[in-house]
Amino acid sequence: MASKYSWREYINMARRRMFSLDIVDTDKFLETPLTAQCLYFHMGMRADDDGFVCNPNRIMRMVGFSKDDMKLLIAKGFIIPFESGVCVVTHWKQHNYIQSDRYTPTRCIAEKALLGIDDGKEYVQISATQNLSRLDTECIHR
Repeated sequence: MASKYSWREYINMARRRMFSLDIVDTDKFLETPLTAQCLYFHMGMRADDDGFVCNPNRIMRMVGFSKDDMKLLIAKGFIIPFESGVCVVTHWKQHNYIQSDRYTPTRCIAEKALLGIDDGKEYVQISATQNLSRLDTECIHR
C-alpha cells in the first residue's frame, strides 16, 4: 500500500512544531524579555518528539543569545536542565501532540527517566521518594 505522503512531506512533518497560546499568552511568559522568549521558541523548534534539546549551548550560540536568557527560562519554569547539558521544554506536551505513526522516541533516555508528568501535562522532575507511577512511559502524547 502506497503512502499518501512523499518522503519530503514526512521529513517536513517531523520538523513542524506548535506552541500553545495557553502557555505563550500568559503574563509569566509575556513579561519575560524578548530575547528569552525567542530562545524558548528556538528551543521548541529544535526539540525532539519528546521535547528534549540535546544541544542548547549550540542553539544559544547560533542565534546569539546569552546564558542569562537560558537561566531566566529555567528560573521561570519553561525549561528543565540536566547535568548532562540536555534540557527539556517543560510544557512540551501542552504544545505538541505527535501521532504514534510519526513519533520518534527521544535518545535522552536517562534524562527522561528523571521526569514525570503532572495533571496539567507538564514535565516535572521526580525524586526517588516520589510516586513513580506518574512517570511518562507512553509512546505517544495525549
